[in-house]
Amino acid sequence: MSEDKKNDSPQEAERTTFQEQPLIKITQREIQEEIADERNARNLRKRLLPRALLVGVVAGLIAAAFRYSLHFLGEWRVGLLESQSGGGVTKMWIPILMVSLGAGTSVWMVRTWSPASAGSGIPQLKGVLLHLRRMNWLSVLAVKFFGGLLAMGSGLALGREGPMVQMGGAAGKLVGRVLGMTQAERFILIAAGGGAGLSAAFNAPLAGLIFVLEEISRAFTPVVFFAGLLATVAADTVSRVLLGQEPVLRVDAVDIPSLAVFPVFLVVGVVAGVLGVAFNRGLVGSLRCFDHTKTWPAWLVGLIVGVMVGSVGWFFPNLLGSGHTVTMQALAGELAIGSILVFFVIRFFMTMVSYGCGAPGGIFAPVLVLGSLLGLALGLLAQKYYPVAIDQPGVFAVVAMAAFFTAVVRAPLTAIILILEMTNSYSLMLPLLGACLTAYMVAEGMRDRPIYEVLMERDLKQQRERVKDAERERA
Repeated sequence: MSEDKKNDSPQEAERTTFQEQPLIKITQREIQEEIADERNARNLRKRLLPRALLVGVVAGLIAAAFRYSLHFLGEWRVGLLESQSGGGVTKMWIPILMVSLGAGTSVWMVRTWSPASAGSGIPQLKGVLLHLRRMNWLSVLAVKFFGGLLAMGSGLALGREGPMVQMGGAAGKLVGRVLGMTQAERFILIAAGGGAGLSAAFNAPLAGLIFVLEEISRAFTPVVFFAGLLATVAADTVSRVLLGQEPVLRVDAVDIPSLAVFPVFLVVGVVAGVLGVAFNRGLVGSLRCFDHTKTWPAWLVGLIVGVMVGSVGWFFPNLLGSGHTVTMQALAGELAIGSILVFFVIRFFMTMVSYGCGAPGGIFAPVLVLGSLLGLALGLLAQKYYPVAIDQPGVFAVVAMAAFFTAVVRAPLTAIILILEMTNSYSLMLPLLGACLTAYMVAEGMRDRPIYEVLMERDLKQQRERVKDAERERA
């Protein structure tokens, strides 16, 4: 080998190797097909994006009406319980009757008109997008809206986001059918509508978009991305115009935590991962228990739930409904360790019963309540036993909400963006990343499946059983 060859630089060798590669043969037909595909994709975006904007507006209007009605019913419920609080235990029948009527009526509506409206509705929406079930948009909208108001307004420990996601998906199908869209285009609008519902539920458009990509459709195509983005922004805009622009959760501004505190956030992730798995298994266990009541009258199921949830609500009225007041107390660091433990156990139990009975309602809000209580407890312990811990234990509540959500749903990006948008705590990005990824790995290491995956599989099995029963009756 010559001396010149030995002295060639690596860059020159790479360039020579690259230049010696044979050219790829491309036919005129392949070029035309590629151009045609690009043109078709561009035309599809032009056709879909205005429709996605309309879906966002419709979903935003539905969500705003739902949120306002829930707020009104929540204030009425709190006022009623406060006015009767002087009556002692003898007035406990009031919350029991209230919850029994709400739970019983909403369960009856689900059984009679729309079994697909039970629970959060997100697993059912995923089944639709996977072409495994159908959606009757009219019955879903009616039962989810009015049944959800009865269930959550009466005090069941459920969240508004699940119904809003499913109603947003129903709005997408409605718009797609009215405007004569193809089936493939309607599915894109359904997914975008689901994200729009989450966006309007929490004033969190980016979280709604990420939820569409990460959990609902799991398809990161340009069309789905831009349709979801337009729908979520439109829904959030409508919601803010009608209900105001205040963050859903107010948190005092905090500085970027010191890296010396970072190990504590990893501990938060570990604990959240373990308890998130317990939440998932408890929820599925509750559903199995209530399976034995499917042949019972809806009023009897409502009475059972009313006794269990309503009696607790008489002593702790703030634990009824979404639990927003408790979450705010946790974020402000206003609860003691003893109260936190009691509230966590009670709220955990109430969520299992409220969701298990089959009433319309989601688990996002209950998960965030439990996460905030868990985080505050760990923050207070860190202050006591870890000298470098920050002086605001509520910061740990913010981080634990995202970590607990991650462990339950297994959607870390959605969890992080959702909490950032809900609290405006962008200085906590690194702790959120550390805690959420830790919670994710712990939950996966425990061989636990994401809750919506389990619920979707369960829903599809029940749907198959209903079809078989109908076929036997016709035979």
